[in-house]
Amino acid sequence: MKEKVKKPFYKKWWVYVVAFIIIGALASGGEESAEPANTEVKQETAAKEASSEVKETKEEEPVKEEKKIPTEFKSALNQAETYSDTFHLSKAGLFDQLTSEYGGQFSQEAAQYAIDNIKADWNKNALEQAKTYQEEMSMSPEAIRDQLTSEHGGQFTQEEADYAVESLE
Repeated sequence: MKEKVKKPFYKKWWVYVVAFIIIGALASGGEESAEPANTEVKQETAAKEASSEVKETKEEEPVKEEKKIPTEFKSALNQAETYSDTFHLSKAGLFDQLTSEYGGQFSQEAAQYAIDNIKADWNKNALEQAKTYQEEMSMSPEAIRDQLTSEHGGQFTQEEADYAVESLE
């Protein structure tokens, strides 16, 4: 009788997920500003006043105000890109990871901004997860499809899961 050889724990996929979550939590822990909240309002007011002075001196040229993206939103997008590229998450899985108290701890607004602005190939992410399930866990195509669409698993859409399963070798 042949004994099943167990992989060392550090070669299992979930170890990397946990490590990445811890690193993400540590990295995002010191991003809050120590300045009072009204400082941003004062800066916006000063910018508007300067803008109105420019309008008075140059009436023919329209002044275009740039939309300022909050640092939290930028950070959420950066972390979303890392999670997507490293762990091949779905939109829903990525949103959950960004807002999780054990993950990014971003506001829902910041997480939604990241989801709306990330350039990710969700079919490719589903396929990469499917390959992991097939290679590391020896799952059947139907079990992979179920895992990919599960609310406790990949949270991919049915179409993304179908694409992934059909694209497996």
